[in-house]
Amino acid sequence: MKLISIQNNSGIPKYRQIIASLEKAILDGKLLKNDRLPSVNKVCLEFGLSRDTVLLAYDELKKRGIILAIPAKGYYVKSTEVSIREKIFLLFDELNSFKEDLYNSFLDNIGKDVQVDISFHHFNPKMFSKLIEDNNGIYTKYVIMPANLGNAAECVKTLPPSEVFILDQTHDSLSNYPSVYQNFVTDIYNALKEGKGRLDQYGKLILIFPGFREPEGMKQGFLNFCADFGLDHEVISEFDARNIEQGEVYILPNDRDLVKVIEQAKRQRFQAGIDFGIISYNETPLKKLVESGITTISTDFLAMGKLMAKLISEGRKKRIENKCSLILRNSL
Repeated sequence: MKLISIQNNSGIPKYRQIIASLEKAILDGKLLKNDRLPSVNKVCLEFGLSRDTVLLAYDELKKRGIILAIPAKGYYVKSTEVSIREKIFLLFDELNSFKEDLYNSFLDNIGKDVQVDISFHHFNPKMFSKLIEDNNGIYTKYVIMPANLGNAAECVKTLPPSEVFILDQTHDSLSNYPSVYQNFVTDIYNALKEGKGRLDQYGKLILIFPGFREPEGMKQGFLNFCADFGLDHEVISEFDARNIEQGEVYILPNDRDLVKVIEQAKRQRFQAGIDFGIISYNETPLKKLVESGITTISTDFLAMGKLMAKLISEGRKKRIENKCSLILRNSL
């Protein structure tokens, strides 16, 4: 039974003809799940092709999850679902409400014939490394959130370079990859500058910066702003056991600290926006309601997901800085 057909003058690359032939064989029921494919050597000899041509075809089918390679045995049909044209591996740092918005936006815009698998490294360097190692070579695209992990570039460079996209945070060592990212230095600087009219009513700006998950650029942008405008400021790693002073503004990258600050304010009978100020990072629906509205600095996570889907679906190799804005509410 002939499974592969090659036409020398069709204008279609030979490896694409191999892929199309095997897809048709699966659709026609000539190849079933767990059936063995013709060996690379057999296809080469039959059609006078190079090993690289045949391997290119088999490798793409493997990445799409249609076939699998068993060492010393050959290639076998893994799935008969040939309608999937892309198989994408998403590696997120964590799942929260705004990352969920990003993920759903990506799914809504990537297309119907794409399989998307998501994993989380939870800011753990060993987990990050293992997930990349375990999934290397079995996807057509890799969308990676490197967060602030020091080993990110070394791990990412083991992936096929033309198939990697960087999302959310990026580093200089990852600048050669297409990406949709936040520029944390300029984002916090420009947002604070936009809100300076309100900030001038306060005496001191305090950034709570644990530094474990938070991008270093946040702190640098904050320090640049305070230095340029001569503002009294402080960077602290935690809020625990601290009293709020009149006229302070707290800038909070972490929502756990937001809860702690609000709880302490209630103990002191302080009101946000009158006795002191709050600026929280990353917009969520609840921040519109808590304490009559929490001022936020936030990128547009829906736009981020849409832009990443567009980069992949259009085959574009660009680095796109995602928009960020200050949303003023009663807490400032």
